[in-house]
Amino acid sequence: MRKSVVWLSLVIAGGMVACSDSNPDVSPGEMASAPSSRSAISGAGATFPYPIYAKWADAYKTKTDIGLNYQSIGSGGGIKQIKANTVTFGASDKPLKPEELDEAGLIQFPMVMGGVVPVVHIDGIEGGDLTLDGPTLADIFSGKVGKWNAPEIVALNPDVELPDTAIAIVHRSDGSGTTFNFTYYLSAVNPAWEEEIGADSAVQWPVGIGAKGNEGVANMVTQTNGAIGYVEYAYALQNDMAYTKMKNADGVVVEPNAENFQAAAANADWARAPGYYLILANQPGADSWPMTAATFILVYKEPKDPAALKTALDFFDWAYASGDEMADELHYVPMPDAVVNMVKKTWAESIKDSSGKALWTN
Repeated sequence: MRKSVVWLSLVIAGGMVACSDSNPDVSPGEMASAPSSRSAISGAGATFPYPIYAKWADAYKTKTDIGLNYQSIGSGGGIKQIKANTVTFGASDKPLKPEELDEAGLIQFPMVMGGVVPVVHIDGIEGGDLTLDGPTLADIFSGKVGKWNAPEIVALNPDVELPDTAIAIVHRSDGSGTTFNFTYYLSAVNPAWEEEIGADSAVQWPVGIGAKGNEGVANMVTQTNGAIGYVEYAYALQNDMAYTKMKNADGVVVEPNAENFQAAAANADWARAPGYYLILANQPGADSWPMTAATFILVYKEPKDPAALKTALDFFDWAYASGDEMADELHYVPMPDAVVNMVKKTWAESIKDSSGKALWTN
């Protein structure tokens, strides 16, 4: 296993700026300045979708000369920045409930789906060698299982030689939609976790070391023998990290991959989800990856700069129409056409300028 993380080489020259400190408390004045291009779209938030947003941004800038200045500061930071009206859009892996959207004058819509995966650094263990289930994963992250050769882990891996090594927990230190989806899953499968810790973008971790962003968790895990953390799947692939397989809700052991993310997403009933508030964790199905998640865009219903938002909507429309192959390459799951049509209908019905004129027409 590599001892140092390979940082995602997806920063777009003149198009996208990444912020590696993933701090939800970043002030507007600390936002990096917009890059020079014919027109720049400004956004901030989740690190989970950063690899695909970067890839889309590169292709879109080549096509249109319109750049994307996206600050990868974590979902909490994205929510804070859009509510402060300092960016055109926010990005969050933790969807806001309809009442919070209404209070802030926002709408949200799902952009793409992916998977959260446990990643480990155990000498001699390669990707896919180790299998965990939800209750055991929760007990590991709560500190109740502290050695890699603990009976609970051995029972799930009878053919794997597990070391008598202490487990080093690495978790997010910032407000994170990845953390929300991870802890939502742990709450769903482990009653003790739900009662003692719960699900949120930031929780009181009983044990472990905090790191900022998916990047920070990946970096910390690769440098620490005995470590376990959780990251979006693209980060595990980019950094050649050892991931674990998981026993899903149907009791089937599955690998993290786009097909299994898609299997979990197939059960998503977006049409019955007010404000697109829908959590994909622990979905049934023999092939379903249990920590599948959507990532969301947040925009104002009545933006202070309608032209800027129209430019952003044009980019999102292009990504929906032309970005599926790029998403597949990075093991994200594109949104189904039916959901895309619902989203664009939401744009047309909900987003207006100060005179009440719709910014988007289908």
